[in-house]
Amino acid sequence: RRPNKHVDGWPACWIDFKSDGGDDPPAMTFNIIGVIGASRPDRRTYELAEEVGKEIAKRGAAVLCGGLGGVMEAVCKGARSEGGLTIGIIPSDFRDDANKYVQIPIVTGMGIGRNVMLVKSADALIAVGGGFGTLSEIAHALNMGKTVIGLDTWKLERAYDKPIPGLASAGDPKEAVNLAMESILGMK
Repeated sequence: RRPNKHVDGWPACWIDFKSDGGDDPPAMTFNIIGVIGASRPDRRTYELAEEVGKEIAKRGAAVLCGGLGGVMEAVCKGARSEGGLTIGIIPSDFRDDANKYVQIPIVTGMGIGRNVMLVKSADALIAVGGGFGTLSEIAHALNMGKTVIGLDTWKLERAYDKPIPGLASAGDPKEAVNLAMESILGMK
C-alpha cells in the first residue's frame, strides 16, 4: 500500500462509540455536516469556511467535504484546530490528493460524480461561497430532501412566491452550524 502522507504515524481519528450492552455493533455518536463551496475562494470566504469547521468541531459533529483545496481545506483546517473529525470524498484515484487536514480520505475515482456521494452521506449541508459545482451540490441536496444552509453563497428563489423547502441562509459561521444542527436534531 502507498503510505498516506497525512495520517501515517498518527491516529487517523478518534471516534466515541456507544453500546447498549447487547450483541449489536456499537453506534457512532456524531453527526455529519457536509460543507460545500469554492475550490478557489477569496480570503474572506476561506476564513468563513475555517470558522465553520471550528464551529462544527465544537458541536461534536464530523466534517464531510470534497477533500481538496479552497473551502474544503479551510473547513478541515478549522475542524482539526478544534480536535474535530474530517472526512474527504476525493474525486481522483489517489488518497494523497486530499488536503493535509483530511483525516479520512475516501477515494472514488468518480470526478464530480463524488458530489452526489457527499450530499447523500451528509446529515445537513453548509454551502460557503462557490461556483457551479456548489450550485449542483445544493440542487442535489434539495432534491434529496436535505437541509442546505447558505453562507455567502447562491441566492436561490423560485419563479413564483413559494419558499424553497430545506434552504436557509445564515449571517455568520456560528449561525450556519446552529441551523444545520437544529435540522439534524429535528430529524432524530
